[in-house]
Amino acid sequence: MAEVLVFHHGHGLTTGIQEFAELLRQAGHTVHVPDLFEGQVFDSLEEGIGYAEKAGFGTIIARGTAAAERPPAELVYLGFSLGVLPAQKLAQTRPGAKGALLLEACVPVPEFGGAWPQDVPVQVHGMDADPFFAGEGDVDAARALVETAADAELFLYPGDRHLFTDSSLPSHDEHAATQAIHRVLGFLDRIK
Repeated sequence: MAEVLVFHHGHGLTTGIQEFAELLRQAGHTVHVPDLFEGQVFDSLEEGIGYAEKAGFGTIIARGTAAAERPPAELVYLGFSLGVLPAQKLAQTRPGAKGALLLEACVPVPEFGGAWPQDVPVQVHGMDADPFFAGEGDVDAARALVETAADAELFLYPGDRHLFTDSSLPSHDEHAATQAIHRVLGFLDRIK
């Protein structure tokens, strides 16, 4: 079974993120869920992103990097939206990475230097009309990643919701989230 480090999105460490992590645990995986917002959870994404901007995105990434120092290096990094920043950085730069699961965001690979590591499988999930994922270039970055990485998949779900995988938010889409969870679990089952 895989060991997974999960990074939350811009609302903070919501009950929906905790429930997602629990589904992975129930499937037999070891899961770590650090709180990048130091206990703060925001009702709106705008408030959460405002907090991240005030703290500094570099600080948020540094908190994620610090959280990766405790578990063993052989981790799968999973990020939701804002949490993709530390997840993708660690998957690309930290030796021993076993995989990456990027949900509802993807950063151009050159942002974290060089090419995607050929021995690190990756999945990217997002809605095809999500104003953030599809409208701000993340889907283009995901397509470029899939074209260049040795083991990469992009899953697009019909809809325009951002954070569709979080069961505690109004944007939750049960059908798409169930598909995403099924694919994430299949990915983790392949990790040796």
